[in-house]
Amino acid sequence: MREIFAGLPWWVKWVAVPVIALVVFGGLIASVVGFVISLLFKLLVFVALVGGLIYVVRKFTSSSSSRGDW
Repeated sequence: MREIFAGLPWWVKWVAVPVIALVVFGGLIASVVGFVISLLFKLLVFVALVGGLIYVVRKFTSSSSSRGDW
């Protein structure tokens, strides 16, 4: 592989080959990046909901135990 690229100009190695790779694999790269971003967003929403649930449960359990009704 190095022998093939050795005789080529720099712009073929650093411009043309990456552009061809983006054209060929662009849809795949975009779908993988979209999947990862979607997964991170869902993870963030999950952490926020669990944190809110823990906050609400602690708030109600501390207020109910401080009343002394039980």
